[in-house]
Amino acid sequence: MGPSLYLELPPSSLFKFPPDWAPPALAPPPATGTLRAPFNLDAGIYNKVLTPAVPLTIAAVYATTVSLLNAYNRSHGNKPWRISKTRAFYAFVIAHNIFLAVYSAITNVAMGRALYRITPGFSQHGLVDNVDAFCKMNGPRGLGDATTFNGTTSSWEVKNSLIHLGPEGTPDPTDVGRLWNEGLAFWGWWFYLSKFYEVLDTAIILAKGKRSSTLQTYHHAGAMMCMWAGIRFMSAPIWMFVFINSGIHALMYTYYTVSALGFKVPQGIKRTLTTMQIMQFVVGASFATLHLFVAYTVPVSTPYTLVHTITSAVESAATAASSSLNSAATAVATAGLGAYLRKLAYRAAGEEGLAENVRDEQGHIFGPEASHHVETREEVRWRNEYVKVHCLDTTGQAFAVWLNVIYLMPLTYISALFVRFFIRSYTKRSSVGTKKQAATKAVTDAAHGVDREVEAFGKEIENLEWKAITNTDLRNGISNVSELIQKNASKEQIETAVKQTEKQLKQTSGKAAEVGRKALDNLKVKADQTKENGAAAANKVKQEVDQSQEALQKRIEAKIQESLKEKEKEDKGKYNGEVKKEESEGDEEPEPEGLSTTDPNKTDTSYAEMIKQ
Repeated sequence: MGPSLYLELPPSSLFKFPPDWAPPALAPPPATGTLRAPFNLDAGIYNKVLTPAVPLTIAAVYATTVSLLNAYNRSHGNKPWRISKTRAFYAFVIAHNIFLAVYSAITNVAMGRALYRITPGFSQHGLVDNVDAFCKMNGPRGLGDATTFNGTTSSWEVKNSLIHLGPEGTPDPTDVGRLWNEGLAFWGWWFYLSKFYEVLDTAIILAKGKRSSTLQTYHHAGAMMCMWAGIRFMSAPIWMFVFINSGIHALMYTYYTVSALGFKVPQGIKRTLTTMQIMQFVVGASFATLHLFVAYTVPVSTPYTLVHTITSAVESAATAASSSLNSAATAVATAGLGAYLRKLAYRAAGEEGLAENVRDEQGHIFGPEASHHVETREEVRWRNEYVKVHCLDTTGQAFAVWLNVIYLMPLTYISALFVRFFIRSYTKRSSVGTKKQAATKAVTDAAHGVDREVEAFGKEIENLEWKAITNTDLRNGISNVSELIQKNASKEQIETAVKQTEKQLKQTSGKAAEVGRKALDNLKVKADQTKENGAAAANKVKQEVDQSQEALQKRIEAKIQESLKEKEKEDKGKYNGEVKKEESEGDEEPEPEGLSTTDPNKTDTSYAEMIKQ
């Protein structure tokens, strides 16, 4: 029988909440000077940050702070903070993006190297050998050579008798060929810490006066918890999170850096990054779930006993007995005086059974009993027997998988939303333009559709307190004020609606009154800002119009003056000609051309009409 692979339901023993905290977190890997572990890590810090209180506290503080700052920005008209307009802030944004791009790229390369070193490829045992390489994190490479934790005995064990544990009964940190020692213990730990640093993405967005999306808040907080669980319990699928996510982050932060520097990035690159992010959610959730259902067989060194029959001792003992039947002296010489006397003593006491089992100095039965006794010798040998094992060994490893799957489910749903919006948009547009144009526009429409869905949900979560207002009239009044502000209603209309809402507010008490007052105050601030912004915009437009009219008037006046001068020159020339003619022909006075006898102010009237226009 050779190694076999099975897909079956996971054992119920793996499902437990909270999970067992065994085994304790291992010490950090020793420095090798290579990408496996470039330098030493402090053991105390390494294990302290893996306590559950660290990610729980930071994730809770982060989510609460983002919610409060979103509300603050909203109440202040989403105006950029003063610091966001400084050169120092701009420099920080560039440095932040460059740092994360470079760090993510190094992590991706290091994990790629680790995956290359642990993958058996087309080995002797084929697929099972590769499954074992990606399921078991500790020990040397080779099917059945992994070091695993036994929850029943609460100890680490190795199924191969030729492999030994470390001096403290834990996996030997010098073993090579498994993901933990090949780089995951080092780079996975740093990648876990990087999830705390990445919240500065949100800080940058908030400082610009923008709203941090619900998706971003959920992503950052959830990533902290999932990375913690995967590294703390050394769960097999966590390598994909580190490897794939670091690669996408390297590209994503490079894109952010280039964009921040003012370079235009083709839309195709942005769409590709979006597609890759969506794919990692779908593939990651499916891959992690698969680990719960995988089992396979591994060779186990099993002892067995061989029993050897020693016929030479029997024959020699029988020969000695037959030759001494008639001679006590021969028996004494063969077995020894002490043994012969003990046999006689037992028989004299009636203990025939003890007498028959008395042995000589060589350990053999002697006397008549030797002809009926068979000597045996046991020999212990070892052989490999194939035993079924599951991909996951502990409840902690299973918990890490379930946590990742639960975390990725909403993101996978968002991916499905994206696909649905894309198909719907593409179907509508494919008959209008080219397929390429339809696909490009469909991607944009799908992204906007997903944003609307997610943000609507996020705002609903942020405004859960609104449900505390049970007074329907008060809720309708606040909604009415909000609608009037959005429609840019007149000052009188908004003030009337506010006064009516305040009357309803006086009739409300408790939590509902507190929430209602806060909402109405925010709307008043927004209304004032809208009026100020409207007045400022109107003044600016008026100034621009006045300036335009003044400039136009000056241009027209200049043109008229120029025309008048030309006309004056022309009339003067004609007048001089007529005078000469008059002098030559007589005293007749002709009417000068160029002037109207009916409307002498015609030129001024035309100017007024031009100004009016």
